[in-house]
Amino acid sequence: MEHLEEARLRFNALTISTTHQPATDLGFLLHKNPSRVQVEELSFGKAHVFYPEAEQERCTAALLLEIDPVALVRGRGPAGEGGQLEQYVNDRPYAANSFLSVAMGRLFTTAMSGRSKERQELAGTAIPLIENLPVVAARGGEDLVRRLFEPLGYRVELSMSKLDEQFPEWGESPYVSLQIAGTVRLQDLLVHLYVLIPVLDNGKHYWVGDDEIEKLLKRGEGWLGQHPERDLIVSRYLKRQRHLQREALARLLEESSEDFL
Repeated sequence: MEHLEEARLRFNALTISTTHQPATDLGFLLHKNPSRVQVEELSFGKAHVFYPEAEQERCTAALLLEIDPVALVRGRGPAGEGGQLEQYVNDRPYAANSFLSVAMGRLFTTAMSGRSKERQELAGTAIPLIENLPVVAARGGEDLVRRLFEPLGYRVELSMSKLDEQFPEWGESPYVSLQIAGTVRLQDLLVHLYVLIPVLDNGKHYWVGDDEIEKLLKRGEGWLGQHPERDLIVSRYLKRQRHLQREALARLLEESSEDFL
């Protein structure tokens, strides 16, 4: 549990829990052994996957990012007035954002595709899942969080706080502790998080080009075209680049039309 508490206090982290029994089958679905810690080197730091609890009744997998602030700016020059300071002083190591989505894409690729060598039938089955993001930037507040996740069938719980308790007039902090729960396929939960975490944060740490449309359409297959906040999701995911937005929305509309034929 110390590892989990460290994740809650210091790092960009995500946990996924299930009470489906045997709950330890979560390890087969994620392709990560509950009995050991897996570490993956990334260009911006390290990703750790471990299980703070792994019992037959309940199992929890944690993905913890240990972001290297120096690695984030290595090879980059000034980015305008104050740009150099912002590169070093930011919330990237401490709040869930697009770095977490990248890590999910690397470590949970097979699970996000819906494949499981040992438990394929279970991979295609909706099971009770609870996801926790200890800290995530919700730039749009509670209303936006609910508009993004509740149409997908999740129960949403948020914990919000003042930006500074000593100065309540400053208003609410943009950071929330978020829990979503539902009976869904693990694949669906992962792809929803992969797309919606950077949408919540409303930013990406890397250049967004044409290939991001393909990623969005691949991960949004079967749900994004019918989502009531489709346009907002596309806009934020593609960093408001209008030519990319137009192409993505046109293709989503085309796919939706084909579904009704």
